[in-house]
Amino acid sequence: MGEVFQFHREIIVGGDDPLSKTIAEELRGAGARIIKINTAADLLGAGVHRARAVVCAGPNDAVNLEIALLAREYSPNVRVVARLANDVLREAVTAVSGPGAILDVADLATPSLVEAVLSRNAHQFETAGIEFVVWGAEAPYDATLREIYADLAPVAVVHGKNSPTPGEVVPCPGRDLRVYAGDWTSMIGVKDELEARGITVPPPPVTRSRHSRLRRGIDAARAMRDDVNPMLVPSLAFALFLTLGSTALVHFTYRNPRMSWVDALYFASETITTVGYGDFSFAQQSTSLRLFGVALMFGGASVTAILVAFLADLLLSRRFVQTAGLRRARHMRDHVVVVGLGSIGVRVVRDLSAAGYDVLVIEPDENNRFLQTVAELDVPVIFGDSTMRQTLESARVDRARGVAVVTQDDMENIETGIVLLEILGSDTKVPIVMRVQGRALGTAVNRRFGFENVRSIVDLAAPWFIGAAMGLHVLGTFWVGQRSFMVGGMLVAPGSELDGLRMVELSTQTRVIAITRPEGPVRLRPRRDARLKAGDTVYIIGPYRELITTLRKGQPPPQTAVNGERAATLAAARAAHRPDVRPPRWAPEPDA
Repeated sequence: MGEVFQFHREIIVGGDDPLSKTIAEELRGAGARIIKINTAADLLGAGVHRARAVVCAGPNDAVNLEIALLAREYSPNVRVVARLANDVLREAVTAVSGPGAILDVADLATPSLVEAVLSRNAHQFETAGIEFVVWGAEAPYDATLREIYADLAPVAVVHGKNSPTPGEVVPCPGRDLRVYAGDWTSMIGVKDELEARGITVPPPPVTRSRHSRLRRGIDAARAMRDDVNPMLVPSLAFALFLTLGSTALVHFTYRNPRMSWVDALYFASETITTVGYGDFSFAQQSTSLRLFGVALMFGGASVTAILVAFLADLLLSRRFVQTAGLRRARHMRDHVVVVGLGSIGVRVVRDLSAAGYDVLVIEPDENNRFLQTVAELDVPVIFGDSTMRQTLESARVDRARGVAVVTQDDMENIETGIVLLEILGSDTKVPIVMRVQGRALGTAVNRRFGFENVRSIVDLAAPWFIGAAMGLHVLGTFWVGQRSFMVGGMLVAPGSELDGLRMVELSTQTRVIAITRPEGPVRLRPRRDARLKAGDTVYIIGPYRELITTLRKGQPPPQTAVNGERAATLAAARAAHRPDVRPPRWAPEPDA
């Protein structure tokens, strides 16, 4: 009988950016054996035929697409988790893909950014046919969570200045935890339960201006008035004086025939505009009137040219386009300022506009590819450097309801945030939401500069990729304090560590909110002595690292196989691949 050995069930990870590296590190910490690849040519050598999942999360859509398609071709049952920013490609691949997920970082990160910039204290999601709400508020007085919120399940507590440990985040505490007045408490419950306790979760208010045609016309006239060349008004006044004065002079001095006021106005106008003489002329008039006609023609030509130049400058010049956002910003109030019109920024703008909020964008690139999108949404754009004080002041940040700084340059975002604090003051009530790439930088910025809403794109997106790779159905991510939480559902496999485990034996930093079983109804907030069993679908909430650890315990036990079977499987997989694929270049990393 051949030698029996254990499959490692490797997870193949492609990409070399911070997101890919974080995904690899977290998966390794969850017990997976990680094999890094650079291109689709490395898939066969990396053992795609026996891998649990293939994760391609690098920033290049073309590379990710090739890895995803070839991984599916080589192994129809492998979980393929791919990052694609292109909407058309993502929808097409999702339609033909098998197990796994096709994800977009911008779509994953935007909801948290929008919640933060609007200072929303409720996060809603639906699972097992039930609508849950994670609701946050400051503790009204010193007491235990049970005394304040009864049987609502606590998700997290952020201790405030009245606590012995200010700033500490306690995930999924027990109901007997003592909190202090001013501590931020985050609780979860069914929406109907919260409303029964007087806690309402209203839909976001529609504050976007719905102007009538008359109001839009008034705003347009006001904007043109503010932007016209200062010499335009004197030029118009002189043209009017010239026309009226010439009309009076012609009316009183023109002979054979005498002119009425209307004829005099007509004759003076055609002389000033130099459109020619067909019915009246100065030919038979006195010398002084003919000399006046000559002067009137030269003066009229000059005035007409000046007026045309000023109007062209106002209506047709590039300066008019560039300053359109500045003119509209002068009259905006209670709006949201979005700094940076990248893939994330345009989604933030789109979501805010769809929810009914007035939005204004600051963007340095006049040729940005998303300008047409925001123009269709009727969102004004100010072109300028967001790190300059005058640019931010022109966006009326002091009258805004929130500012989202979401450019793709971390240093530019930090500098913009610092300038915003200088303008608004360190005690401002205007939420400043700052996007950074990595987790460590986000933590450092929060501690050093005191920004309360620093959002790491890696922290927002990584849980979705990790959960999809390991079979967790991610339902949503949200933030409490500066810590990322996740809601997910998982199936308890037969023979896994969770099969037969009591609730009390689960991680103290996670909370089971519901269990579904094929033969029974949904069980909400199961008791601590309840036991899990194979086939249960468990819905849990907590910091995503703890959820991944719990997920690992719910996985089936390692598979075994005879060495001859493995060799046959490997040979079959290699025979199926195309002959033109280059030799693999990969190196398995050590087991965690």
